[in-house]
Amino acid sequence: MGVVIKGVILDESVLLAPQRDDDLHANGSLQPGAESLLRKLRHSKFRTGITYGVGLSDHKVSLLKMMTATYSFDSFLLNSASIDDAKHEIMLAWGDIGGIILYLVSSEKKEVFPKLSNCGWLIVALRSPGQESADVIEDGSACEDSSIFYINQLEELSLTVCHLNRKAIGSSVVTVGYIMKPSREDDFAKRGAFPMYPTQNGLMFFPLTLEMPLSPQLQEVDIVLHKATDEIISIDLSSSTTFSNRISYTRGMQELQRYMEHHPDCCVIDPFNNIYPVVDRLKIQEILLQLEDLNTEGRCTIRGPHFLKVNNFNELDLVQRLSEAKLSLPSIVKPQVACGVASAHNMAIVFKIEDFKDLSVPLPAVVQLKSLHQMQIC
Repeated sequence: MGVVIKGVILDESVLLAPQRDDDLHANGSLQPGAESLLRKLRHSKFRTGITYGVGLSDHKVSLLKMMTATYSFDSFLLNSASIDDAKHEIMLAWGDIGGIILYLVSSEKKEVFPKLSNCGWLIVALRSPGQESADVIEDGSACEDSSIFYINQLEELSLTVCHLNRKAIGSSVVTVGYIMKPSREDDFAKRGAFPMYPTQNGLMFFPLTLEMPLSPQLQEVDIVLHKATDEIISIDLSSSTTFSNRISYTRGMQELQRYMEHHPDCCVIDPFNNIYPVVDRLKIQEILLQLEDLNTEGRCTIRGPHFLKVNNFNELDLVQRLSEAKLSLPSIVKPQVACGVASAHNMAIVFKIEDFKDLSVPLPAVVQLKSLHQMQIC
């Protein structure tokens, strides 16, 4: 087993957006993708720091310090003339982290590369706009030039770290690539669910991104964990096609879907075919009907709630249909589409049969028995 990356230092040159020559008084802003990277590193289990040089404007220093405070990182002053002093300060703050430190810096600061390498750090250089190479990703890794690795965009750093740590650890680690909307990712990460540094039980998590081609990223993972319903564009339950064709995903999720179809041995949670039923509340109810087959004499009865599909709330025989479906009031009315679109959560509780008239719940809808469970409705 080789030495794995355990610390990440971000040079201010990769976080701050480039300043135009005619904009000498600019207050500074973050590079595209910088906040996303900081958010992912926050709960990665890596020691993370930000360095800035002497002569940086007070506003830019304040911006960087605000980022370190927001994401619980360390900040260090790094003078190119005395990098050893910065290294000493970092060692005092971090001690023995049990691995090597990766230093991410702009390719425009080549003059400091030798000094940074002498610190024993792994140097990754972010190419400047216009210098991008089409060959940056090669077999899932960043392009290597001697001891320097180059990437085209900040989103590639996670891929580079994953590749290098897998290479150092070998087959004793299982890499889980995950993809979901940022807010959901943050909720999981705050609970320590997605550490990029390998856990004691041999798991390492890698954030997949739709900002880059998925194929080279997926070559680095053993398991894919996704939330495809976060990437749904539209759902057409009225279509006569197979259910899988009734859902339209974003381009990136379609790419993932095609990859899985061509790589059936790749472990994916959940397979796309398992997702289709839970997008349709009517399908969910039909699945719950099968619970009755599990009932045995002398034990508690297990069943799903009574339900009825409704295409029009003004149906003349609605009262009769509700009675035949064993539905009493109050009942809850939900759109048939269960998730993936904003209107999926527009629901209503109906107390009187007259309340069905002009309901704003999208159609078709599912009327379902409402169990109050001692809930008080004001």
